[in-house]
Amino acid sequence: MRLRVEFTTEPFDLDETPTHAVVAREVIQTAELDAVDVGPFGNTAEGGADEVLTAVDALLRRALASGATRVSLQVNVIGEDAK
Repeated sequence: MRLRVEFTTEPFDLDETPTHAVVAREVIQTAELDAVDVGPFGNTAEGGADEVLTAVDALLRRALASGATRVSLQVNVIGEDAK
């Protein structure tokens, strides 16, 4: 199964990127995912179910430990892995 995760972390700071946002992006960018797209107000990534779920676990743990007070995320099934 392939999944797409979309997420944001808060609190927002328009003057300087918060540490929790940097950490969350690093988790996603270094995970074994494809189609990663990071932006100032939202981030998306796609990959196999195990890889996405592992990345989401790390994302939540590290973002919260780095000062996030809220993490909004959505996970969608987008298809099956090629066999």
